[in-house]
Amino acid sequence: MRGHLWRSLLSTVGGGAAIGLALLLAGPGMSPFLLASLGASTVILFVFTETSAAQPRALLGGHLSAALIGIVCQHLCGDALWVYALALALSVLVMLLARCVHPPAGANALIMVHQHAGYTALLQPVLIGVLSLALVAMLWSRLLPQQKPWPQRWFSPSPSSDDWGSWRL
Repeated sequence: MRGHLWRSLLSTVGGGAAIGLALLLAGPGMSPFLLASLGASTVILFVFTETSAAQPRALLGGHLSAALIGIVCQHLCGDALWVYALALALSVLVMLLARCVHPPAGANALIMVHQHAGYTALLQPVLIGVLSLALVAMLWSRLLPQQKPWPQRWFSPSPSSDDWGSWRL
């Protein structure tokens, strides 16, 4: 129990520091709504650190591709309800084909459509926010004793195998 409590405390403090830095660097002048997906990414990075979805390929590729798809869909098609669905569906498809699935990144497609975001949103808040989380995760995992260093696999595909569940094509 003591080990679980200690790990929980370390994950909590590290996650708080990571999202704090992301909000500080990427947040000024931005709607907090634009940064919502980073909160869920923080949980994955600091709690599920060994999963393929927590590795840099999925973190960066997922967030950037979904944000770009949301921006493009909104610019080409507006913000009708079907555009939200299309942006998310295309984001899932691209993340699966590129093997960079990071579940919180799916929210970026919806957020970008809703906010009528421009292409500069890819840099700020998305890239700056994601890199802030990654930097703190990397430093945090190396500062603390008995922590496995993050990332464990820079280019690990996510999902880690073609077995996504019980159904087959």
